[in-house]
Amino acid sequence: QHARKKARIMKVVSACMMMSLVTSTAAWSTARSLTSRRIPLAMASTVATGDVATEVSGEVGTESYRLNFKANGATISPWHDLPLGGEGGVYNMLTEIPKYSKAKMEVATKEPNNPIAQDIKKGKLRDYHGPIFWNYGCLPQTWEDPNEEHPELKVNGDDDPIDVVEIGSSALESGSVTPVKALGVLAMIDDGELDWKVLAINTADPLAASYNDIDDVPEEVKMGVREWFRWYKTPDDKPLNGFGFDEKFLNKAETFKVIEETHQAWKNLKSGAADKGKLWTE
Repeated sequence: QHARKKARIMKVVSACMMMSLVTSTAAWSTARSLTSRRIPLAMASTVATGDVATEVSGEVGTESYRLNFKANGATISPWHDLPLGGEGGVYNMLTEIPKYSKAKMEVATKEPNNPIAQDIKKGKLRDYHGPIFWNYGCLPQTWEDPNEEHPELKVNGDDDPIDVVEIGSSALESGSVTPVKALGVLAMIDDGELDWKVLAINTADPLAASYNDIDDVPEEVKMGVREWFRWYKTPDDKPLNGFGFDEKFLNKAETFKVIEETHQAWKNLKSGAADKGKLWTE
C-alpha cells in the first residue's frame, strides 16, 4: 500500500512538472551562490531608499543561514518595511523559494527583522521531497490572522503573510522583489488553517500581456499548482490538503479583495489591534 501511495505521488509530481512547462519559455538551473547584492524595488518603498541590499549571514544549508535586508545601512524587515503595491493589480512579490529548488526557505516571522531562513521541523532543516515548479514567496505587509474565522470556510488564518505562486518562465532569486500581476487565488486548507495561494505572473514575463485574469491561465497550469499543494506533504505521512470554494481559483477581483483583507489584518497587527502572539512586529 505504501509503495502504491508513493507511485501515485510520483505521478502527480511528474504531471505537475509537465504542466509547469506550459508557461515556460526557458528553463534554467537556480543552483547559484547567494552573495550580498542590491535588489531594485518594484514600486516606491516604505523605506527611505529606492533599493534594498541583502546580506547573507551564517552558512547555506545550515540552521545558521539568514538572508538579511538593509536600507541606508540599517537593517529592515522584508515583511513590514517593503511595500505591498497594488496599483493596477500589480503587487510586490518577495521570493522565498526559487522555482526548481527544494529548500523550504521562508520569512522568519518570529525573529527580529524577519530575515529569510530555512524552515526547521522536528529539529531538522525542511526540504520539499521534490522541486517546486514555480517561484514561491509572499506579499509584504499582509497577514492571515489566526484570530479571525473566515465567514464561509469556517477556518482561521495560518499566521503568515499571504503566499504567492509565480508561474512565469524565469526563476527568481530568493530575497528578490518582483512586480507581479495577481490573477487568481486558491483557498488551501492546511491542517485546519486557511492558507491562501495567490496565483501571479511576473510583469516582465512574455506571457504577462496575455494573462489578465484567472480564466486566461491554462487549466493544466491551475490543476498542476493545486495538485502539487494537495499532495506535497504526503511523503511525511501527512494527510492531503483540501481547498475551499469547490477547489476553484477565485478570479482577479476576488483576489484583490482577499489581498486587501490580509493587508488590513497586517495593519491591525502592526497597530496592536490584533494579538501578535510570538510574531516580531517592531
